[in-house]
Amino acid sequence: MKNIFIINGGQKFAHSGGSFNNTIANWTKETLKELGFEVRMTNINDDFDAMEEAENFKWADVVVYHFPVWWFQVPNRLKFYIDEVFTAGHNNGIYKSDGRSRVNPAINYGTGGLMHGKKYFVTTSWNAPETAFTLEGEFFNQHSVDQGILFGFHKMNAFTGMKNLGSFHFHDMEKQATKERIDNYEFEYKNYLKSVFVDVESEILN
Repeated sequence: MKNIFIINGGQKFAHSGGSFNNTIANWTKETLKELGFEVRMTNINDDFDAMEEAENFKWADVVVYHFPVWWFQVPNRLKFYIDEVFTAGHNNGIYKSDGRSRVNPAINYGTGGLMHGKKYFVTTSWNAPETAFTLEGEFFNQHSVDQGILFGFHKMNAFTGMKNLGSFHFHDMEKQATKERIDNYEFEYKNYLKSVFVDVESEILN
């Protein structure tokens, strides 16, 4: 049985209650448990012990991140969580160094991770419609979420040695958050999740 660690980054702040990311995290938990995975889940709104959270990263075969995008960044509480937990994981299962040596410091930056063989999966939720990323002349200049806004996030995980297993992005979740769209998203997301994780054991070994 493979171990999945879910991080619910749906922060409660100002007008945001984090409810949609709670829903996504529960969809993930239910679906992966149905597939026979062992699941642990953390909510970044809760108090946490950084050393204990580092143990969750060490335990996991796959880390699943769920978060809304705020001002083109991760929520501040999730950033705080990452800073604290990854620091607790220094020489403790997450990373050892930046990978360089003093003999030749110009090369091998980003190769000092300790989580090789592990994978990560990410979802994001947006006010921005999908067309803001795909149409010529629109705001993101036809750069995808993963190639653009999440570039640094993906590099952060690569720094630890993890490889990307997949991503799913929920768009226009303020002006167009109708029950029909959410129901459709649930159907699409769960099917995508199953397609990614049904072969996760062989993926992890590759």
